[in-house]
Amino acid sequence: MAGVDQHAVPAIAVEQLTKAFGRLVVVDDISFSVAPGEIVGFLGPNGAGKTTTLAMLLGLLRPTRGRVRVLGLPMPQARQRVLARVNFTSPYVSLPGNLSVRENLTVFARLYGVRNARSRMEGLLARFGLAGMEGRTTGRLSSGESTRLGLVKALLNDPQVLFLDEPTASLDPDGAERVREILRQIRAERGMTIFYTSHNMQEVERLSDRILFLHRGRVIAEGPPRDVLRRFERDTLERMFLDLAREGQEVSAP
Repeated sequence: MAGVDQHAVPAIAVEQLTKAFGRLVVVDDISFSVAPGEIVGFLGPNGAGKTTTLAMLLGLLRPTRGRVRVLGLPMPQARQRVLARVNFTSPYVSLPGNLSVRENLTVFARLYGVRNARSRMEGLLARFGLAGMEGRTTGRLSSGESTRLGLVKALLNDPQVLFLDEPTASLDPDGAERVREILRQIRAERGMTIFYTSHNMQEVERLSDRILFLHRGRVIAEGPPRDVLRRFERDTLERMFLDLAREGQEVSAP
């Protein structure tokens, strides 16, 4: 795995993490770690517990039991220190539509304490194909443009860990492949860790160094995509995903 130091302090470390809402256990005693510079796909059907886990990693929810450490710091106890070094975006979270692209990015650059904010913004906008759109009202962007703007916002502070929720969901195939290539390039350049959710199984197979497969709140498989498919005797991650999602069918290794 090029650029990944498996002996360094984990970028993300989760130990016996559990989240219950009353009697409903949504995340059930999961443990995993993510090495610095690793790209990990976090997969599972709707309702598997992915969003709840992500919320605990970001310090938005407090675990019922277990521990979360991001960049060696405990969450949510050190949330402010962690958030200065990470970022998150999702196409389902919109930036204020009445502000221009420049105004939105300027607000976040100030919040993040970004130095040389103007050159940073211009460089990222150009990289994501949004050069010349600084004056456009954000609410008038297409869904694909909004998704790419969200990625620009999330990269403003040069995060050590980037959390992504369905990062290419609203992009056409060409746009999605361009975004994947940019993320691979930034990982290679900066050693950035990427932890993301996706329902695009072909994307996951191409982008991820490793996957974590969540089902009914438990991690049922982890490892490089090819290793997981070989172990579970499936041809594709899509086939494995469908077997899990349809009628609650269980997937087990032979």
